[in-house]
Amino acid sequence: MGIVKVLEVIASSENSIEDAIQNAVDEVSKTVHNIDSVYVKDIKAHVKEGKVTSFGCVCKVSFRVDQSKNV
Repeated sequence: MGIVKVLEVIASSENSIEDAIQNAVDEVSKTVHNIDSVYVKDIKAHVKEGKVTSFGCVCKVSFRVDQSKNV
């Protein structure tokens, strides 16, 4: 049986929601391995003078925990 952990992170991008999600994965990947999936919990866009200026999302990043076979 494997163990899966979930990290909740906030990410943003000036380009798109997809880019914000990728930024979340890129940032978590710096310290976490075995990422399996990303659940996007919330999405928002910042608006200034009638134009969307940036996108943000709250992501739940799921990853498998490495287990030692000697446990």
